[in-house]
This record gives sequence, C-alpha cells and structure tokens, in this order.
Amino acid sequence: MSAESSNPAATPTPCEDTQGDGRWMSLHNGFVSYSKDKEPDVLFVGDSLVQLMHQFGIWRQLFSPLHCLNFGVGGDATQHVLWRLSNGELDNISPKVVVLWVGTNNHGHTAEQICGGIMAIVQVIHNKLPHAQTLVLGLLPRGKMPNPLRERNANVNKLVEDALSSLPYAHFLNVDPDHCFKAFKTSHYHMSSF
Repeated sequence: MSAESSNPAATPTPCEDTQGDGRWMSLHNGFVSYSKDKEPDVLFVGDSLVQLMHQFGIWRQLFSPLHCLNFGVGGDATQHVLWRLSNGELDNISPKVVVLWVGTNNHGHTAEQICGGIMAIVQVIHNKLPHAQTLVLGLLPRGKMPNPLRERNANVNKLVEDALSSLPYAHFLNVDPDHCFKAFKTSHYHMSSF
C-alpha cells in the first residue's frame, strides 16, 4: 500500500456534490477554461480563505497588478485541491509563484495526514510547474481559546515548515497572528537595541 493511498488527505479526490448542483466541478472546469488565455505571474490556490481574497480592495490594490489568478474554492480540503491541480488547473499556465493556503477544512485528519496532503500538493505543483516557487501559508488558529483544532493546526504548521525547509522551490510563511505578533515583538526588541 502506498503512502498516498493510506493517507486520505494526500489522495486526489473530487469534492462530493452534496448540494446536487455540480457547483464544485463547475468551478474546477471554469478555472481550467479561464486559464487557457491567461498569463499569470502569481496563482493563488486553496479553500475559502483564498476564494474570498478577491472580494477585498487589497486584492485589487496589491494583487491584481501582479497578474494574479485566484483558484480558491470554499470548503476544499487538501485532497480536493490535489485533485483539481492534478486534473487540468495547472496545464495551461506557468506562473512564477504559486501561493497555497489549504488544510483547515481537513476535518477528521491528523496533523501528519494534513501535512502529507500539503506536501503532495507542493510536489504536484513542482512536477507541473518546475520553474515556479511555491509559498505555503500556514493554517490559522481555530477558536479563541486552546482546543484540539487549534493544537492540530499549530502542529500542521510545524510539520509543514520542517518538511519544506530542505526544498529550494518551496517556502513556508506562518500567518498565525500570534506568531506574527511574537516575531514582530522579538524583531522590534532587537532593532531597538541598536
């Protein structure tokens, strides 16, 4: 049994059509078709956190000038993004950078499985776009107070950061507000001592 088949988060799987309207497959087919006449420098891929980005002014102000495409789909887990990227979404484009933000919807999966799913996506991106750099954004905390999902997401971030550290074509950015605040305080402290 291969590692991929034993890890549901790393097995390419189309999203189940629970609504019965074919929405997910329609979005996927739209991305494949839409990308045929585009030349993006940056591709954003992931779940609703990516999908909703283009609704904010910051997207138009900062990202649109970079010739970005947004292939975010609400509710996607790693196995869904893996299926989409393996089935045409990367076939007609060659961005310089792929920003990946996925994993928070992998309900019922362990941190190790989610990391495996993210790493499988990074590998598909590298196989299909060997000259692109991949930036993996860390998972945000779930819930305000300590809880199992918050711990799981923190563990995923640590595992992914470690796994990416030896890859020259992929990088990790921890966007957890607590992490960013601690990093800012530390750098501010060191900078003020000069």
